[in-house]
Amino acid sequence: MNNLKTDRQQAGGNAQTQAGSRISTMSMVQVAIFGAIICIMAFTPFLGYIPLGFTRATIIHVPVIIASLLMGPKKGAALGFLFGLTSFINNTMNPTPTSFVFTPFYSIGDVSGGIGSVIICFIPRILVGVVPFFVYKLVKRFAKKSSVSGIGLILAGVSGALVNTLLVMNLIFVFFREAYAAANDVAVSAVYGFILTVIGINGVPEAIVAGILTLCIGKVLLKKNIRERLGFRNDFGY
Repeated sequence: MNNLKTDRQQAGGNAQTQAGSRISTMSMVQVAIFGAIICIMAFTPFLGYIPLGFTRATIIHVPVIIASLLMGPKKGAALGFLFGLTSFINNTMNPTPTSFVFTPFYSIGDVSGGIGSVIICFIPRILVGVVPFFVYKLVKRFAKKSSVSGIGLILAGVSGALVNTLLVMNLIFVFFREAYAAANDVAVSAVYGFILTVIGINGVPEAIVAGILTLCIGKVLLKKNIRERLGFRNDFGY
């Protein structure tokens, strides 16, 4: 009798181990798929990074935001780090006049990057994979419906884009205001006004696009039956 109980316990333990292994494997595959999307966008000309002369616009934050909503902030942060890494590589290998703010391995004249470049390149991008999850979760807490929240998706997309733009541009002001002013041929006293112009011209359209794309994609992928079919796990409670 005791042997039978032991066998059952062992069988149950093996089943749990196998289930956990399948979930772990599926999770790694999901992260790898999103990582591949980010890399394809990053290294395909005019797809992920769109050159604007003095800087680059980007839509790579969109798959990071979607991944954050589908898989949670930890995996979102990991994919945000990958986003930062692609920016680091792009600005090192294919620089623009202001690439020194994203990589310590590029210099123009007497201006070069440093530890501030690493902070600017990675910290905002990691947060792109974290902030949208909690924004959406907060909206869901106050929403009456138990289904996918359209407003939540829009705010998650906008917040992910803005956390990238606002942090990057303000950290540039903190670490490189003089060098950034010289690279763009503006007075140091006027550099923050120039940064606000970049935010308006570049960051606001990026945020609008991110909100729309996050709504369109999230409306489909965050449906409970779709998430379960694809094996995505989050804690939004529906």
